[in-house]
Amino acid sequence: MTTTLDLRTQDGGTAGTVMLDNELFGIEPNLSVLHQVVTAQLAARRSGSANTKTRAEVRGGGAKPFRQKGTGRARQGSIRAPQFTGGGVVHGPKPRSFRKKVNKKMNRLALCSALSDRAQSERVVVVDQWQFDGPKTKDALSALQNLELDGRIMMVVSDNDDIAIRSFRNLPSVQLVQAAELNAYDVLCSDWIVFTSETLPGAKS
Repeated sequence: MTTTLDLRTQDGGTAGTVMLDNELFGIEPNLSVLHQVVTAQLAARRSGSANTKTRAEVRGGGAKPFRQKGTGRARQGSIRAPQFTGGGVVHGPKPRSFRKKVNKKMNRLALCSALSDRAQSERVVVVDQWQFDGPKTKDALSALQNLELDGRIMMVVSDNDDIAIRSFRNLPSVQLVQAAELNAYDVLCSDWIVFTSETLPGAKS
């Protein structure tokens, strides 16, 4: 099954049609791989910077608190042992990485699954090009209204779309990404995916 979309203009009109690559936008979404890759992406975003000190790292406690025998109390070697106030922490968190290894094939399959899901939901828009006289947020907002886009919008832009990038970047509902930065999690978090003719992967006019 081939998916054909109208090639839109920023004023809301059409400038022909464009065919989406079936390998990217026409597969059956693999939910299992999507779950693994998204989980790995979220895990990689965790800082893992929590840190507690062990009894070896807490300052002080070098002298034996009291003699070994004759006091009737349990023997102690340091007031920085975990049972004392101000002592070290047992099995506390240490700096670590939460990253999970995901191979390239899984990443690509997850991305294709996410893009296919958005295409099947008719949430993919292709614009021929952005034509702004200058970087104006007002013009960018007008373009979104002309295209009837609302909610969370992912704009896939190229390096030479500098005016468009500066026009859209102040809109809180718009996320700007380069084509090479596309990933499954961000695609799934977006209500609309907007490409240009230049940034649409595997475009067939």
